[in-house]
Amino acid sequence: MPETSDASLTIAGGKVIDGLGHPPREADVVISGQRIVAVAPQTPIEGGKRIDARGMTVMPGLIDAHCHISFDEPNSNDELFFHRREGLAAIIAAANVQKLLAAGVTGFLDADSLFEIGVDLRDAIEAGIIPGPRMSTGGNALLTSVGGTAGRLIPDEGRRGYGKVVNTRDEIVAEVRRQIKNGVDWIKVHVTGLTPRQKIPGEVQVWSFDELRLVCDTAHELGTPVVGHCRGASSTRDAARAGFDMILHATYMDEEALEAVVEECVPIVPTFTFQANLADYGAAVGASDEIRMLFQKEIEDSAVMLKRAYDGGVPLLCGTESGFSLTPYGDWHYRELEIFVRDLGLSPLEAITAATSANAFSLGLAHETGAIEAGRLADVIVVDGDVANDVTVLGAPGRIRHVILDGRECDISPAPERRDPPGWRATNYGSRRLTRTVIDELKLPGSASGKAKSAG
Repeated sequence: MPETSDASLTIAGGKVIDGLGHPPREADVVISGQRIVAVAPQTPIEGGKRIDARGMTVMPGLIDAHCHISFDEPNSNDELFFHRREGLAAIIAAANVQKLLAAGVTGFLDADSLFEIGVDLRDAIEAGIIPGPRMSTGGNALLTSVGGTAGRLIPDEGRRGYGKVVNTRDEIVAEVRRQIKNGVDWIKVHVTGLTPRQKIPGEVQVWSFDELRLVCDTAHELGTPVVGHCRGASSTRDAARAGFDMILHATYMDEEALEAVVEECVPIVPTFTFQANLADYGAAVGASDEIRMLFQKEIEDSAVMLKRAYDGGVPLLCGTESGFSLTPYGDWHYRELEIFVRDLGLSPLEAITAATSANAFSLGLAHETGAIEAGRLADVIVVDGDVANDVTVLGAPGRIRHVILDGRECDISPAPERRDPPGWRATNYGSRRLTRTVIDELKLPGSASGKAKSAG
């Protein structure tokens, strides 16, 4: 390999995982400007900065294809919709993106944002005003008046939180065009939602096929991809056939839905991190056994079909739904890789590919980032541990040693502790209703048992 005297950074002696599925190998990674210029053993480069990566893993930065950066970890939809303020949401999101960098995330997609602040946040990052990963974004998610996962909290028309209700073909076309005019990278559709008396598992499809096709035709005419939230067989099938470019969740698929996603080869972002956190760690946040089992069952019931889709050539991409209280920023961006290995049966290298080179698609940067090879954008992390054998190393505190984004090393110092602004969180008096039965159960003063004890 010829010497590159203008190299600005060499990461020397590490075990390189290229993000393309090839076996790891020891090599130096040479970066000049924004790009990787060489990956080869013992490069004789003089000048520039060197990082000693011996005994460590050198790999592409993680890409999270499902991250709600504007939400700021709410405990409920009530908090999300009624306790957030636009200016403050933007300021706090600008602070939270730095937690992603410290966790080794060099790119993410926020497909729907509160107050549509995602466009401004992305532009501020790209302009160098604030540090943050590469970002692609949507605006408001398109909803029908049935609503999405927030049910009756969604109005019959207008906007609320991250959503815009569209009720006619003209409204659909006008909203898609408006968002694209304002600079979104993706159009997001909540294809499914929850209704009070539904009879099927998962969620109910709340858009017709013709409406979904209209969204895709309108967006595609303007060169913009479409992503859909689909929890159910018919929604996944119709989204794939209508021309959606990516599907979030795709749980509860049947044979017809599987056939559709394989035929159209639509990338799927299962986003099991939220469910897995609740199933595995729900007791720590007071979740009932019933709720924990329900979310575990969604993973179990969907894993087989998702693996069949993957074996049929459908790209599976990693997304974590970071941004809720169960998935706080900076803590769980590695978790989907663990689930891909544990529950879907992918190898660690396959899971890494799903979080790196394959996931560059969600940023609109396929073949540009997400891999350690000459010519790619230099988005690289150095990890203390053998990630090729244990992807959970990526989540262990202190193991992300260096983060390089666009050829420059990032500050990954821990974020300082913060307080919440007034009115930012929903508060309540407690987690139970104070009935006489509760008092008696706890044998508090004034309870029947307490009175009996006093009388004795």
